[in-house]
Amino acid sequence: MSAPFGDLLYLYVGVADLGGDLGFYVGALGAELVWRFRAFGAEVAAVRLGPGPLVLLADHRPVPSVLPIWSVDDLEVAYARLEESGWTTASGRVEVPDGPCLVMTDPSGNEIALLHQIRPDAMPAAYRDPDNERAVRVEPEIP
Repeated sequence: MSAPFGDLLYLYVGVADLGGDLGFYVGALGAELVWRFRAFGAEVAAVRLGPGPLVLLADHRPVPSVLPIWSVDDLEVAYARLEESGWTTASGRVEVPDGPCLVMTDPSGNEIALLHQIRPDAMPAAYRDPDNERAVRVEPEIP
């Protein structure tokens, strides 16, 4: 039986100091800043460390934490499949810029998110918009 999800899209990482941690990822690890936003009392930056998922550094996530976010073609089918296997819903269904998302918890308490990515370019497109006031366009301080 195949997995109900596709690609690992994001690693959603909780950080205590977004600016400092972003500088570390860019300076020490050679990450590329893809986008950075401040909105609704939170700040999130996406960095690329090579092939694979983007790393989302988020000051509103618990520290330390990493939430893997997997793509799904059908959120309801994936949800039903995991629920039948003993997974539970960690939080209700939410709408994120990419599309509808649901966080699930395995029997040991580990969380993953399922995302039906119906707007895959939402964040990069918003960051490219020079009039977007929520985009943070300062270079990270590299230690």
